[in-house]
Amino acid sequence: MILNWLTTILGLPLKHRSLYNQQPLNVGPSMTRSVQQEENQLQIAIVVAVANNGVIGSNNQLPWHLPDDMKHFKQTTSGHPVVMGRKTYESIGKPLPDRQNIVITTNKLFSAPGCDVAHSLEQAIELAKLSKSQKICIIGGGVLFQQALPITNVIHLTKVNASPIGDITFNFDPTDWQEISSQYHPADERHAYDFEIVELRRRNE
Repeated sequence: MILNWLTTILGLPLKHRSLYNQQPLNVGPSMTRSVQQEENQLQIAIVVAVANNGVIGSNNQLPWHLPDDMKHFKQTTSGHPVVMGRKTYESIGKPLPDRQNIVITTNKLFSAPGCDVAHSLEQAIELAKLSKSQKICIIGGGVLFQQALPITNVIHLTKVNASPIGDITFNFDPTDWQEISSQYHPADERHAYDFEIVELRRRNE
């Protein structure tokens, strides 16, 4: 059933690859595939900022304040469905404007005003498809990134030049990805750390 769903959604072959050591929560099946870059292909994009040591969060919060990266996040996700876990939604505290907000939770009684609620990644992708957008953005947290990475074909990666203490990390195999573009931002009075915004696309396999 899962294979049929992925073939229907993405029209692509599957290939299993385990990239995480942590145990996934039950937010959906482990779904994998190899990606062919096609002109009209549905983009499933992870949008994430990662420190030098792999940290992406601490106590369900970002361990930095980078206004221009937040501007990049808004530009990247506006007009597209954003898929997030319940803890990520609670850390934001409200739906993100100009986007279909989809929250994944195993709690069948959970509701979030202004958001769609899904109980698996598979269901969230189906809800996102209703928007007719050619891009679906996965915005966290760590467990959801783990679940979505094997079916992701684009990563909007902000590489933050810092090594903060944190309890949430993101790791992936860089040999699977090709850098399409990058933009460097130096540290300044508004940004405590320098960072680089990189777009990665999965290599053809």
